[in-house]
Amino acid sequence: MDDKVLREKVGQLLTEVRGAPGTDEGPVTGAVPLGVGSTSVVRREMAAVEDNLDQVRLAIKYLVFDLEATKRENRLLREMLGDA
Repeated sequence: MDDKVLREKVGQLLTEVRGAPGTDEGPVTGAVPLGVGSTSVVRREMAAVEDNLDQVRLAIKYLVFDLEATKRENRLLREMLGDA
């Protein structure tokens, strides 16, 4: 997934999450009605979203690291082939 597309999707998700508690008719279906205990539900959901975003960030960092290592290996192999 392209970085720009990922940022757009995360931005859309955050917009939906920010807009959900204040409106009765939001883009989020099955939203918890405001009342007793809904604050804790929203906090748990936000914590889950943040955990998932942390996992995505970690996965992206790993993929970038792996890509850079692959580029270094390819460059080294090309140099070895050029010398042979």
